[in-house]
Amino acid sequence: MRPGPRNLITDVNGLRVGNAEDAVLKSGVTVVTADAPLAASVAVMGGAPGTRETDLLAPDKSAPGVDALVLSGGSAFGLAAAQGVMESLHAAGRGFSVLSARVPIVPAAILFDLLNGGDKGWVVSPYPALGQAAIGAAGDRFALGSVGAGCGAQTAMHKGGLGSASLVLDDGVTVGALVAVNPMGSVTTPSGRHFWAAPFEIEGEFGGLGVDPVPSIHLPASRKVSAMAGLGNTTIAVVATDAALDKAQCHRMAVAAHDGIGRAILPAHSPMDGDLVFAASTGARALDAPGAQLAGIGHAASLCLSRAIARAVWEATPAPGDTLPTLKDELGRG
Repeated sequence: MRPGPRNLITDVNGLRVGNAEDAVLKSGVTVVTADAPLAASVAVMGGAPGTRETDLLAPDKSAPGVDALVLSGGSAFGLAAAQGVMESLHAAGRGFSVLSARVPIVPAAILFDLLNGGDKGWVVSPYPALGQAAIGAAGDRFALGSVGAGCGAQTAMHKGGLGSASLVLDDGVTVGALVAVNPMGSVTTPSGRHFWAAPFEIEGEFGGLGVDPVPSIHLPASRKVSAMAGLGNTTIAVVATDAALDKAQCHRMAVAAHDGIGRAILPAHSPMDGDLVFAASTGARALDAPGAQLAGIGHAASLCLSRAIARAVWEATPAPGDTLPTLKDELGRG
């Protein structure tokens, strides 16, 4: 396995990602879309999720595909970003056809970033407009770090962010991950100088800090708890592939991808996190041995997600009013 040419989820041909954020708000939105509907499902393993339209993604539900997937800050307010995305898609003639009506299918998930030092005193919710801006910016290249849904994200010890990574499997299948990293847990080991995801790093993609030579399971006191009373968590992600998967197979891919969260964040899947992974397929590449290949796709998705989580934190940048430092600044590599 090797990274795709961009080392982004958009190495899955046909996918596009757009970001929009507000630096004063310290929050934003990220959208994944494609020119045709995507087969998709979801797996939720955190205790405090915030979602929209996820019931449609169960294998026994009738919705044939999704037009976009939304990751947003803003807690429950951020779910309104999907409305802005729906309006843009509807204007473009996209959506599930019901006789003369057309309804875009736009599942969404949110993270809590309301206590991160940004100005949240809005009168009219900013999230529908951010959703429209994000899908309007969608393309095959996009920024990482303090952008989109990761704009105001925080981990236990450092600023979080938006991350992505990809792999091309030996059979030619491409798998990618996109994640907004805002967990209760820590992405770095207790020394603060190494990533838990270090064993999976490829070509120094998140700093080449290496594996901690003195690993420990005794985590230091969370800076996030001190700064914001332990509130404001959740890691939300999209994993995707060009392999032709149905909704049930996408669900298995999403479940497997959650291992990537568990390998990269300690602790993960807590009662105070809403950890969620969407899985999507463009359906472009038929599988010769679906059972065996699906196992490899799930494994690749988990590796991509671990790497994307570390990249999100590594690429974070400082901003006025931040309550936590970036890892690069703390290491003197900002």
